[in-house]
Amino acid sequence: MTATGRFVVLGLALPRSPWFRSVAQWSNAASVPVEFVKCMSANEVRAHLAGGRAFSALLADGAAPGLDRDLIDLAATSGCAVIVVDDMRLTRDWIGLGASAVVNPLFERDDLVDLLSQRASRITRSDVVPGDEPSAPVATSTARVAMVCGAGGTGASTAAIALAQGLCDDLRHGRMVLLADFALHAEQAMLHDARDVVPGLQELVEAHRVGRPPIEELHQFTYDVPERGYQLLLGLRRARNWSTIRPRAFTAAFDSACRGWRAVVCDTDADLEGEAEGGSMDVEERHLLARSVADHADAVFVVGHPTMKGIHGLVRVIGDLFEHHIAAERIVPVINLAPKAGRPRADLAKAVATLLQGRDGSELLASPIFLPERPIDEALRDGVRLPASVTSPLAAAFHAVLDRTTRPDPMSEPQRILPGSLGHWTADAAAGSE
Repeated sequence: MTATGRFVVLGLALPRSPWFRSVAQWSNAASVPVEFVKCMSANEVRAHLAGGRAFSALLADGAAPGLDRDLIDLAATSGCAVIVVDDMRLTRDWIGLGASAVVNPLFERDDLVDLLSQRASRITRSDVVPGDEPSAPVATSTARVAMVCGAGGTGASTAAIALAQGLCDDLRHGRMVLLADFALHAEQAMLHDARDVVPGLQELVEAHRVGRPPIEELHQFTYDVPERGYQLLLGLRRARNWSTIRPRAFTAAFDSACRGWRAVVCDTDADLEGEAEGGSMDVEERHLLARSVADHADAVFVVGHPTMKGIHGLVRVIGDLFEHHIAAERIVPVINLAPKAGRPRADLAKAVATLLQGRDGSELLASPIFLPERPIDEALRDGVRLPASVTSPLAAAFHAVLDRTTRPDPMSEPQRILPGSLGHWTADAAAGSE
């Protein structure tokens, strides 16, 4: 990096902001080494960041609409420092949201140059910002996380309820168990006969878009289910609302949930396809909830039926989990409405093992657990506890997974490096290497 470059700065502000006009004047008069690119909306900032050009910093008004955790993270992952112009009357913790610095709107030219010199990189070529790519924030959970999914119509949502109740019956969790509905077609509200669908996941994520609520306030987003002992976080009110769940805000919300409870049971979809598999970022964001939970789950329960189609769907989902790099020892196959006799159960377990034979790590997959047919619909209709014959096997399997594994590390997989993010050789450095 050389001192002969200039700073290329994106600006985001409310119309007629005095500091916005001043920076533009300083830039046009060349009284500061800054090329100032004015933006009037957060979407315009996103378009510039996605355009392939390097920027030194984003200078954003703290009151500008759209300035949130995800926009700050997008800028940071593009190698662009985020400096928030705030008169300190707002209560948002901008540094906690990922900003590099906060400056008073009455700053002068020298203040701006000093701040950029400390926090941002000069641009010496139009396509490179020297420096390493900042690491994406990762949920640092303290709770134990269980993911429950299935091929559809297999009773995965009911199994999630049974697991949450079973964990509440264990003194180790102190009835501090959260059942979170992260499915696109969220059905826990119906299964719990929830008359109110607000607040829920959307409100929890929105609360983390521009801040982080205290842990003690998280319970206001959930509902108590006293008969079974757990708290319930309702899901999306419409499947199409997935587009309102921004990735970094959800990561922060999920992290808070994992800090506020001792165990989190997540009812999710089984679709894990991302950009790498299908080439579509929209598909990856649509599957954000399931992918995020899978990456941080201590145990993944895959529910299927004891039929030809049911076993086929069970094996397909397990195969997708393998492709998503979920370790086999963390996966628990669950056969719902299983036969009582031992011989048919053994045949079902053999069928699962045979169909998965040849896949890496399949030999480490646990034997399926079998849930007998019980009057579950009646218990859900009446809002009473589920039978122990359904809840106990799931809770025991969860603790067995914890006993034989360690917590997954999302950063253990190779991380993608953006082109240009590692910097470049300057003329002096190149000469010194000869």
